[in-house]
Amino acid sequence: MQTFLKDDFLLHTDTARALYTEYAAKMPIIDYHCHVSPKEIYEDKRFANITEVWLGGDHYKWRLMRSNGVDEYYITGDADPYEKFCKFAELLPKAIGNPMYHWCHLELKNYFGYNGVLNAETAPEVWQLCNAKLQQENMSARGIIRQSNVVFIGTTDDPVDSLEYHKLLAEDKTMTAAVAPSFRPDKALNIDKAGWKEYIRTLSEVSGVDITDLASLKAALGKRIDYFAANGCRASDHGLDRMVYAEAGEQEINALIARGLAGEMLTADEAEPLKTELLAFCAGEYVRVGWVMQLHYNCLRNPNSAMLERLGPDTGFDCIGPDNGSAKLAKLLDRLNREQKLPRTILYSLDASDNAFLDTLIGAFQGTEVAGKLQHGSAWWFNDNKQGMRDQLISLANLSLLGNFVGMLTDSRSFLSYTRHEYFRRILCALIGEWVENGEYPDDKKTLGVLVEDICYRNAKRYFGI
Repeated sequence: MQTFLKDDFLLHTDTARALYTEYAAKMPIIDYHCHVSPKEIYEDKRFANITEVWLGGDHYKWRLMRSNGVDEYYITGDADPYEKFCKFAELLPKAIGNPMYHWCHLELKNYFGYNGVLNAETAPEVWQLCNAKLQQENMSARGIIRQSNVVFIGTTDDPVDSLEYHKLLAEDKTMTAAVAPSFRPDKALNIDKAGWKEYIRTLSEVSGVDITDLASLKAALGKRIDYFAANGCRASDHGLDRMVYAEAGEQEINALIARGLAGEMLTADEAEPLKTELLAFCAGEYVRVGWVMQLHYNCLRNPNSAMLERLGPDTGFDCIGPDNGSAKLAKLLDRLNREQKLPRTILYSLDASDNAFLDTLIGAFQGTEVAGKLQHGSAWWFNDNKQGMRDQLISLANLSLLGNFVGMLTDSRSFLSYTRHEYFRRILCALIGEWVENGEYPDDKKTLGVLVEDICYRNAKRYFGI
């Protein structure tokens, strides 16, 4: 029986252990999609306690606390930080099989030197240990980035953002990792959501374009794309609740925009032609400036309307969407390809049943510009667990070229989440180790080592032009 969280954690074969220790573990981290704050990086934020760095804004932990019947007062409310930490520690032993159990203990081990297990009894000692460690020099935001061997961070940024802190970071010679913005224009597309009219007014002011119709909306977004490109942006990201594709003429789309600017909120179906046209426009702009396009889709946002009213969006009440949008995604890619507007593209579906579809779809649109021009993104959100990662890797290997995969990302707001790269790398090496020791692939350490290093680091470096 293996001991919990020792050096061979998740590595059940000799080949897996060798691949991880000799190759994967040594590779730098390119975290090309995350939600950490560039302001906190620039200011080298220090954390007052483990609750602030661990539970603040972490929807994964919030959902577990709610599943354990914890009152919202101890989750997003005004409870004392120690009380919040203890409530989480109390539930953690119940999280067997949940990736949060592994992530939490990897973070405690790697950053705080704690080799025990967190529960209600150990919570006081872990609280004291972690808070003492957080006072050390290497536990600031930048310190954590350095000790995690992170060389690139792609944040998530709205088109109206000034990118003030990205500019300051670019000028800071003491910063060890490159920090680049990513263009996230969701609010400009979401004419079917509250606040669109007000957002368009802000976009008009920031871009200097009076937005009155489709042409002016495109012009405003084009100006912001140029601004982001001038400030080091390498990728865009689109968070689509569901995949969209509906063609319409410019006059019809202008009528939709006029309704939105008048304060009317359109239905999701009514909004599709505008969203489709703007996605196609943005994709062409990404080709022009040389960016990667990321499409995240199939999320059902805020099904709990009472909690949406109480806490607002992005508080941990989303789920996998019921509409996979496969045919619409294929139509969008076909249009972009025909119009020569298809950039390097990473596709993520929140529904794991889409794995085989995505892996066959990317094979229909690969190009010669770069190996693996279209990518099936790493297991996302509710799928970034051991089984979800294995399923994504196996499907990608079965139906495409695993060796060209650009690997893992954190998609996190926490600076401690870089352990998710370790988790992925262990799972990757375990899977490859199984294939080798089953006689399904040669025991060729040189070839295997290059393969693992490429997936963990070099493919993303090449793909994003880092």
